[in-house]
Amino acid sequence: MANEFYALMGRMRYITRWGLMRNTFSENIAEHSHQVAVLAHALALIRRDILGLPTPDPDRCAVAALYHDASEILTGDLPTPIKYYNPDIRGAYKQVERVAGERLLDLLPEPLRRSYESLVLEDEAELLPFVKAADKLSAHIKCLEEQKAGNTEFDTAARQTWEAMKAMERPELEWFLDNCLGAFALNLDQL
Repeated sequence: MANEFYALMGRMRYITRWGLMRNTFSENIAEHSHQVAVLAHALALIRRDILGLPTPDPDRCAVAALYHDASEILTGDLPTPIKYYNPDIRGAYKQVERVAGERLLDLLPEPLRRSYESLVLEDEAELLPFVKAADKLSAHIKCLEEQKAGNTEFDTAARQTWEAMKAMERPELEWFLDNCLGAFALNLDQL
């Protein structure tokens, strides 16, 4: 076995996101996964250290976020309007993601597979709310950055991601939106 898992993970940089949209700058799933990891870590720390609420290990949230789109190395990034068009398509795509995740895991040496399995297959239920909130927050930040560049193509997506985040009713996400999100509209000199 050639242990291709890590080489394939390195190819995340070739999978472009937001394929149906006109972008002022492209974003790949490696960049996205990094940002989601930073945000998931932050959300878990906010929940634990600021809000004093029970939370899973923030470091584990970050690692789960790094691998949350790993299956897209094999499937590509299916645009959200297609992925969520109806429950049948969503369910079928979940199965495709699972098969792709299993295929990636098969490329690891057997002693390492167990350590990656729950991350690649997104099987840790306590981590998922943090990863999902960070994923949606990352999408919203992309929308804000595109709008800041004058790209109105992202106006609808910005409203939709905002509504989706509010519907999550996550106190750590609300805290981030109230206290941190505004800085993403600033330029470097303002920061």
